Amino acid sequence: MKIYRYILSVSLLCMSVLCSMAQEDVRDVRRGNRDFRKENYREADIDYRKALVKDSTSVAANYNLANTLYRQGDMEQARKMLDRVKETAPETEAASDYYYNLGDVAIALQDWQAAVDALEQSLLKNPGDLNAKENYIYAKKKLQEQQNQQQNQDQNQDQNQDQNQDQNQNQDQNQDQNQDKKDDQDDKKDDQNQDRPEDQQKPQQSQGEQPKITPQAAQQMLQAIQAKEKETQDKVNKEKAEALKARQKDKNW
Repeated sequence: MKIYRYILSVSLLCMSVLCSMAQEDVRDVRRGNRDFRKENYREADIDYRKALVKDSTSVAANYNLANTLYRQGDMEQARKMLDRVKETAPETEAASDYYYNLGDVAIALQDWQAAVDALEQSLLKNPGDLNAKENYIYAKKKLQEQQNQQQNQDQNQDQNQDQNQDQNQNQDQNQDQNQDKKDDQDDKKDDQNQDRPEDQQKPQQSQGEQPKITPQAAQQMLQAIQAKEKETQDKVNKEKAEALKARQKDKNW
């Protein structure tokens, strides 16, 4: 689709419509107009600023300086110059061009709402301006696209917030359920321990773990072992004595 981007209106305010303009400003503004037509925008810039030093309210100097700044690519300053005469410029015969240029600066700055408003005023002043119509249609289309994009972003943001909220709620519910389950398990264990006999509540020894023996039990076990050894030794000695006795008999035989 072809994009319509038109430069500022080249019509410069004439001295005849500036009744409030002081006579000493005329030469600077006219000199600036000549430099502007020669596309010598830097010199035109200087000429218009000289006129503004003498009369800061000059509609022609502010308006034409805005045109010059636009041609030099300084859109923000161009808008400021046009804003300085927003109360007086619409009352001149160049009102349509003033609003047209204001809208064109807004397009350059991608301020679509301001562009639509300004170009609408330009068309009210001059309904037959085809360039103003094309720029108005273009700016309105871009404004609609911007509004749709913003609406989609807002919807996506709301959806993301809702999803995050749902996730947080699910996490909280899962945590509560897990905590409730843990509490139930702890309660069941407590109930089982209370119902078991005292000897069953004692922790079972792990497999392979040696039971702990008190010193008294160890002493008793040692005495039992010693007694068993003595009994065994006596038996062995008795058997040896009988064997020797038998051999003696054999020897004496």
